[in-house]
Formats: sequence, C-alpha cells, structure tokens
Amino acid sequence: MSTSTPFPSDHHATLIDGKGFAADLRAKIREDVRTFHDEHGVTPGLAVILVGNDPASEVYVRNKAIQTHHAGMRSFMHMLPETTSEPELLALIERLNNDPEIHGILVQLPLPNGLDARRVTNAIRPEKDVDGLGEINAGRLAIDLPSLVPCTPLGCLMLLKDQLGDMRGQHAVVIGASNLVGKPLALLLLAEGCTVSIAHIHTRDTAALARQADILVVATGVRELVHGDWIKPGATVIDVGITRVTLENGKTKLVGDVVFDEAVKVAGRITPVPGGVGPMTIACLLKNTLTAARLLVTGKPE
Repeated sequence: MSTSTPFPSDHHATLIDGKGFAADLRAKIREDVRTFHDEHGVTPGLAVILVGNDPASEVYVRNKAIQTHHAGMRSFMHMLPETTSEPELLALIERLNNDPEIHGILVQLPLPNGLDARRVTNAIRPEKDVDGLGEINAGRLAIDLPSLVPCTPLGCLMLLKDQLGDMRGQHAVVIGASNLVGKPLALLLLAEGCTVSIAHIHTRDTAALARQADILVVATGVRELVHGDWIKPGATVIDVGITRVTLENGKTKLVGDVVFDEAVKVAGRITPVPGGVGPMTIACLLKNTLTAARLLVTGKPE
C-alpha cells in the first residue's frame, strides 16, 4: 500500500536501538544503585506480585527479577494462586506498603477475574507505585507535577529525546489512548512542548492524522495496523506494539503495530520489533524503583 515518497528507492530509516539504549541505562542504574547504597546504606527493593499462573506473565515476572538483581537491587517475588481473594491481595499490598525494605511495588496485570485492578493498583502507596498506574501518580502527571511515570511511555520518551533532542513545536500523533501507554505518553510529549494529537477507536480518519506527524507513536495492540503510506516522509516512528504471529512454515516471529518493511522506506527513524521499545520497559522499571527509593529515603527524586 505504500505510495511514492521523495526518498530514493533504496532509502532506509535509521533504526532506533532500544536494546542498546536499555543496556546502557541499566549499567548507569547499577552504578547509581551502588552510589546510593554507599551514601545511605540502603539497597532499593522491588516487590512484584503475580496472581495466577499465566505462562507469559510468569516469564515476564522472572525476567524482571533477574534484571533487578543485575542492577544491584533486591527482588521480592510473590507468586499467588489463582484463587487468591481480593482482601488477601490487598492485605499483602498493605504489608509491603509498610515494609521499609520495599521501595517499589508492582502488581502484574492482567489480574484474574474477580479482582478489581483499579482498586488493587490504587492500594499501592503512590511513593512505591513504580508502574505509575495509580490515580495519584496519573493525576500528578496530568498537571505536570513530579510523579512516577508508567514505564513504557517513559522509555518511549527517553528514546525520542535521545534521537531528537529538543522536540518543541513538533507535531506528535499518538495512535492509541490507553491509560498504560497512550494517555501518559501524550502528556509527556505535551510537557516537552510538542503539539499532540491522540487517535483512538472513534477517530474518523486515523491515516490522514498520522500523515501529519513529525513524531508518530503507535500503541494499539493491533498488529501491522499502520502502513507506509500513513507516515510522513522523514518522521520518527515509535512502534510500541508486539504480537507473535505464526508463519507458513510453522515458525513464529514478533511483529509490531507498524508494517515495518513499508515504514522503513519512508520514516526518518524507527524502532524495530523486537529490539525497540520492549527492552526499555524493564529498564525504566528499574529506574523508577531507584527514584522511589531516593524519594522514600531522602525526600528527593535525584
């Protein structure tokens, strides 16, 4: 579906190396954790709660634990059965809220049926809400006050600032209006001085809006939604989506919300899938945990 562009036929967008950036960020966090411990005698602690036995969530949670240890932090895993009641889960969160060794608390979503994710998330102390999904942190972000920011949007912003520097005046289009990615990222971009548009399920002509974007962020979970002819030549494209698809030969591969082979011929810069936004999420979780520890111990985020 790609249409002709001003670029030569062999144009290839610069790939944004999220994997490399995340590795550098984790190394910096490891150094900062060591310095923080030397200055205050405290090792940041992250508690992760998983309810049920979803295989994908189990892998993700274990990876978080490994990365937490690699960063020099303490990891506290709470693997609860599917039958865990909401009062039991809330009681655990309250114990962790009051535990001085725990500086960050994360409840892996989605939760099993019968558990209210909003109530559970809001039970976490705002200072320990390292996923940034509680109403206090969301509200502080909305009115441009310091807050713990959801990890994936924070990772996207860090990649954009690294690539573009000053983004004031650029038109950023965010496709997807979720509380997890789209809305907080739109607020972060607004705070950077971008002109921000958000497309969602009721947007009448998403493709036409996308073509206006200097910065195009796609976070819908709809695989290969955005084609090359949706992209303004030279735009910076951040693809947050990730879906595993089965090929004709029976093998599988990961694809994003953007048709990469088309977009790479039009965009100026683009995140690949995998290796783009994904690695930034856990790196930013570690960053948020260190920030939370600093806030709890010193009263300052830095």
